[in-house]
Amino acid sequence: MKYVVLIHSNPQPWGHPTIDFTEVGRTIPADEREAMGKEFDAMLAELSASGELVSGLALDAPSTTRTFRWEGKRPVSTDGPYAESKEQLAGFFVLDCATRERAEELAAKFAGPGDIIELRPEMIF
Repeated sequence: MKYVVLIHSNPQPWGHPTIDFTEVGRTIPADEREAMGKEFDAMLAELSASGELVSGLALDAPSTTRTFRWEGKRPVSTDGPYAESKEQLAGFFVLDCATRERAEELAAKFAGPGDIIELRPEMIF
C-alpha cells in the first residue's frame, strides 16, 4: 500500500533541508546537523534500494504558490498559499509499504527539528 509522508515546517528563510532554516534546527550544532543529514540520506538510499521509496519532492516557498478556487462558474486564481498557518507543506515522500506499522515506523524517521510529519494512506477506489 502507498503512503504519503507530508512534511510541514516553517523555515525562515525558506530553504531545504529545513533543519538548517528552522529556529529549533539552528540551535543544533552544525556537526550534529551534518550527521543527521547523512543519516537521512542513508535512510533514503536504503528505502530506494528496498523499493519502499516511490518518490519525493522538496517544495518551494509558500509565497511562490498560485491557488485556484472555483467561484461562480469558473476557476479564479490568487497568489499565495491556500491556508494561513504557521507551518506550511515543505515537501513530501511517497512510500510503498507492506503494512501500516512499517509506514508509521518510517514516517517517524522523517520527523526533524521544527517539522511536523503527517502520514496519510492513499485512497483505494
